Amino acid sequence: MARVIALVPDLLFGSKVHAMLSAGGHDVELAAPDNVRERAAEADVLVVDLTSEPATRIALAEGLEVKTLGFYSHVEADVRERALSAGFDSVVPRSRMAREGAELVARLADG
Repeated sequence: MARVIALVPDLLFGSKVHAMLSAGGHDVELAAPDNVRERAAEADVLVVDLTSEPATRIALAEGLEVKTLGFYSHVEADVRERALSAGFDSVVPRSRMAREGAELVARLADG
């Protein structure tokens, strides 16, 4: 089980991410942009929604000592490259996050 902080401002998808990760055995907390850096210090994995304001959200995660998993809209592949260049450990399309999020988090936390 991993301790996960998730920055997913979309309430509907945030609830889905929270439920999916919790069902996968993870301890999940949704964080706001203004406290995500502070909260991430206590986490094994930081999950970041990059579907809106990707530059701002990438910057929020830069330099943190935590494994990072970002997800993006599949039509914006450049967001993936920018996040990986900034140091994200894994960046996947939103659809993959919806299907495999708990497993992706477990792999990051274990590895």
